[in-house]
Amino acid sequence: MGPRFHIRVATLDDIPALHRVIEASVQQLQTNEYTAEQRDGALGHVFGVDTQLIQDQTYFVACPAEQPEMIAGCGGWSFRKTLFGSDHGPGRIPEVLDPAVDAAKIRAIFIHPEWARQGVGSMILEHCEKAAQDAGFRRFEMGSTLTGVALYALKGYQERERVEVPLPNGSRLPIVHMVKQAEDVR
Repeated sequence: MGPRFHIRVATLDDIPALHRVIEASVQQLQTNEYTAEQRDGALGHVFGVDTQLIQDQTYFVACPAEQPEMIAGCGGWSFRKTLFGSDHGPGRIPEVLDPAVDAAKIRAIFIHPEWARQGVGSMILEHCEKAAQDAGFRRFEMGSTLTGVALYALKGYQERERVEVPLPNGSRLPIVHMVKQAEDVR
């Protein structure tokens, strides 16, 4: 059996480590779906830290039980309208959602390559869904990377549409808008 992980709320002190985890995840785990130009253009724009999630205490890190100072993965959820992106990303809408009518946003799940395919992403996703449900949300949506689509489909998410996000370097990044009803949460 693989290592066990502990999930905790991310802090502002985690930001340098989060940048490293996100960059390693993007540059090593997304090579089959995105070109180097797309990955480079998306880092710090579409892929990156959203400090609003940290300030809202809805962003989490997964740490190996034997190495609590190490971040194996990160991810969160939001009660705000922004669907994806870092502090410098497109489409930032900080307004608060109404759980009675809106879907919580599942946000920015990245796994360090050293810990990939060990259940960390699933664990973070389930933690986020539960936290959003505890806050009254009954639906979830996300802007998934092409890399994440298969996992999220296995977890009950359905594809709604694909969008092409323009990047600062002139490239475009395909993102998949996916949704899920809370009764599908396992």
